[in-house]
Amino acid sequence: MKTFDVVIVGAGSVGVPLAYCLARKGIRTACVESEASWGRGQNRAAIGGVRATHSDPGKIRICNESIAIMSRFREEHGIDIEWRSGGYLFLAYDEAREKAFRELLVVQKAAGLGIDWIPADRVLELAPGLKREGLRGGTFSPGDGYASPLMTSTAFHKLALEAGAEFSFGETVTGFDMEGGRMTRMRTDRETWSAGLFVNAAGASAAELSSLVGMEIPVHPDCHEGGVSEPVERFMEPMLVDIIPDDESGNYYFYQANTGQVVFCITPKPQVWGTDMDNSSGFLPLVVRRMLEIYPRLRNLRVRRTWRGMYPMTPDGLPVIGYCREAENMLLLAGMCGQGFMIGPGLGSIMAEVIADGATGAAASASGEYGFIFDEFTPYRKFEGMEMLK
Repeated sequence: MKTFDVVIVGAGSVGVPLAYCLARKGIRTACVESEASWGRGQNRAAIGGVRATHSDPGKIRICNESIAIMSRFREEHGIDIEWRSGGYLFLAYDEAREKAFRELLVVQKAAGLGIDWIPADRVLELAPGLKREGLRGGTFSPGDGYASPLMTSTAFHKLALEAGAEFSFGETVTGFDMEGGRMTRMRTDRETWSAGLFVNAAGASAAELSSLVGMEIPVHPDCHEGGVSEPVERFMEPMLVDIIPDDESGNYYFYQANTGQVVFCITPKPQVWGTDMDNSSGFLPLVVRRMLEIYPRLRNLRVRRTWRGMYPMTPDGLPVIGYCREAENMLLLAGMCGQGFMIGPGLGSIMAEVIADGATGAAASASGEYGFIFDEFTPYRKFEGMEMLK
């Protein structure tokens, strides 16, 4: 049997940064992953956007921490993750969208987000060639940015190893041994693990893992597709987001990466539930049509490849973070709703502080500056409504 202070299940966008943050505090940490290496689940399907521009105050605070970590990665660690502070630009082409965005600014600024409304002329300076007809302006948060998910995950894995964390790949959890409301051992198809704390950061498999201790969480994966073009000379900086839905899709977003490629994604309508990772023939015609409707100058770009990944969704679009009542030494970090890449570094840093302080369960909620996380994202909430900028 292998014994550690903390065992994390899932070496993805959340698990790997958390392993690093714990190990650098001297906490004996292991990360167990069913895939062949780190970042092989939803992380490798991420398109790379990192924003604190949310409609939920808790997510804003967590992602502000992520941006602080990622924006100084090269300076602090000497590792290039292709970070670029291009900002996020949410476009408004109708009065209703402008009104909603302007009202949301009050909440966003109160939560510490650097964001403001910019007029149409400024929008066109940031994204030359964007459709001018009907453009009212948008909200722009210049501190947001983007980075390479593969390079970022690899960097955190390297740092975690150097800090003393251990990783085990190709290993599937099969069950837990319980005693007095606590998990005493975790069993896999290869090994038995003992720890004071087990962390469920299993992404699309999080609900299945929590069910092994008799807890049901409403985390269900749905499928999204992304694509990337050939690299071209830089012509725009921000990630452009259009949240107006049509009959076939919801919001869509695209940006020009640090290396020149245009990276894009769209939310299908209706949602495609399940774990099918095969590309579909309908994605590219749909997303290209919508992108060209507002940005015709993209017409001659050649697409290099497309892919499909999963968003582990919750009914309200917010993550599930908290300790289990059914097993008090299991910490849930699940249901990132396709935003694990942008949430993971900040959440890993915050949770490492919480874990190092030793507060668990209700005590974690009642103490410290991060108690709001356990109150807002508790797995025992009603899951009502939906985050506006999910």
